[in-house]
Amino acid sequence: MKNLIHISGAFVIVLVIWQLTALTGGWNEALFPTPLHTMLGFGELLRDGVLAADITASLGRFLIGYLASVLLAMVLGLILGWYKGIWAFLNPIAQVLRPISPMAWLPFIVLFFGIGEMPALVIIFIAAFFPVLLATVSAVGDIDPVYLKVARNFGIRQPHILTKIVFPAIFPRIATGLHLALGTAWVFLVAGEMVGAQSGLGFLIIDARNNLRADLLMAAILTIGVLGLLLDNMVRLIEQRIYRLWGMHKRRI
Repeated sequence: MKNLIHISGAFVIVLVIWQLTALTGGWNEALFPTPLHTMLGFGELLRDGVLAADITASLGRFLIGYLASVLLAMVLGLILGWYKGIWAFLNPIAQVLRPISPMAWLPFIVLFFGIGEMPALVIIFIAAFFPVLLATVSAVGDIDPVYLKVARNFGIRQPHILTKIVFPAIFPRIATGLHLALGTAWVFLVAGEMVGAQSGLGFLIIDARNNLRADLLMAAILTIGVLGLLLDNMVRLIEQRIYRLWGMHKRRI
């Protein structure tokens, strides 16, 4: 109930500030739409089926790129965190590549993969990869040695140590990396769709801008924000389910 009150209050505050800004700014509605104008544009996108098609395209690309990235990052993180000698050589490379924006690689991505679907997928993959990889490697390196000693005393050997002992112990820190990766990947999804894609929310933003439809542009921006919030909450729910599956203490969402 309190969460609902907080969400409703925040929504009202944003609407009031938005409306006051539109009224006092003196801009034409074609340049800065009011909330009502934006809602009318949102309704137009829904009636035409454009919004549903673009949301479907964006979510499809995001899920493919994000899931492929985090699964590979977790597997590599478990292996490299366990074999510290190998990670000692690869860590400097990862630390150099990690701060580079995925968009900086765009000319080379287009050169290798062309334009269309693949650049967006590759950008999402890069954006999600390093937060999960580094979180996993760090968590494996910091695991309590007591867990490993107990496992060996009970005769547990690889790969069961990784899957039954190490992974459950480090999952809370991996979950943090998953949340960071999700936010970063969702941001760069839109940027990736602005390069040659013919569908998706990024394409909708470019199309609305080119047609001077600020109402549709604002509707697309709000849709991106709401979907990002829903995706983050979905990951949290999955995280809670995994905790319950392992019999771990349930953390609050």
